[in-house]
Amino acid sequence: MRKPKRKLRGSKRISRRGLMLVLSSPSGAGKTTLSRRLLEKDKSIELSISVTTRPRRGGEVHGRDYHFTNPARFREMRRKGELLEWAEVFGNHYGTPRAPVERALSAGKDVLFDIDWQGANQLRRKVRNDLVTIFVLPPSAPELHRRLRTRAQDSEAVIRRRMAEAAKEISHWEEYDYVVVNFDVQDALGELRTILAAERQKRTRQVGLSNFVRKLKKKL
Repeated sequence: MRKPKRKLRGSKRISRRGLMLVLSSPSGAGKTTLSRRLLEKDKSIELSISVTTRPRRGGEVHGRDYHFTNPARFREMRRKGELLEWAEVFGNHYGTPRAPVERALSAGKDVLFDIDWQGANQLRRKVRNDLVTIFVLPPSAPELHRRLRTRAQDSEAVIRRRMAEAAKEISHWEEYDYVVVNFDVQDALGELRTILAAERQKRTRQVGLSNFVRKLKKKL
């Protein structure tokens, strides 16, 4: 029978600052599915809940999927600096509330963002040191079209518009730190988790590392 591993006396995790993990892709490439599965697998990351002016879809819950609001309130949030980023997509506005993100990062919690390239660019200008960006690509144009149709959420006219917009969105792939091609959801999820694990270990994010090394040296 294998003996249980002995826990090191006085051991504890080195404190670190949380990071902001951005996933972007054209509609239908799979970033929402990947985001959901990543949240299920990793309890050290939480989803940033965007505020939006678009109508609520069937099954969506206010405060869980989005914070649904009206255009006037959205403009007020922008004016008061309450949004880290915002963008207009297909005639609707989306934005990231600032306060909950800053609280999470300070507490060493990672925050996941499901936003487009416009929002990612705004975050780069404001919080570059906290940011890790990943662009998710579909394996092919026909597969992207198939995924959009099987979602059964949009009309044919909207699907055609999303396909036309996809080329414009994909043209921004070089602006991202990493690119993941979603051939298979499980494989793509594994790649995302590998990136996240490596980024968490960066020296600059481990704010308690200097103190840990100083104490370590005194014991040598």
